[in-house]
Amino acid sequence: MSEVLDTQVTQTPETEAPAHGVVLTDVASAKVKSLLDQEGRDDLRLRVGVQPGGCSGLIYQLYFDERTLDGDLVRDFGGVAVVVDRMSAPYLEGATIDFADSIDKQGFTIDNPNAQSSCACGDSFS
Repeated sequence: MSEVLDTQVTQTPETEAPAHGVVLTDVASAKVKSLLDQEGRDDLRLRVGVQPGGCSGLIYQLYFDERTLDGDLVRDFGGVAVVVDRMSAPYLEGATIDFADSIDKQGFTIDNPNAQSSCACGDSFS
């Protein structure tokens, strides 16, 4: 006699797969929080995407957005919501967003393992 078991799989935060593969470092998260506090806005998310352009083929987009669009993938980093649209997600899988504050460079940086090449100015990739 065979018995059919009705089991239900429940995902916990530890086993739940992230909505997208972009990582925001603690330093970048703190900078985003600081910028949002300066603006007095708690309804904004950090949107990361790619679009055609630049001298290498694709350029990064990084900006604050209050909208949530159909198909957006969202991941939280200590209270900072990072949003990636579905078209951009494969190009950004495994990318790390950091913030540099030194004499040489100040601003957000994106380390993307999917970028096969980039332009001399570093603003676009392929």
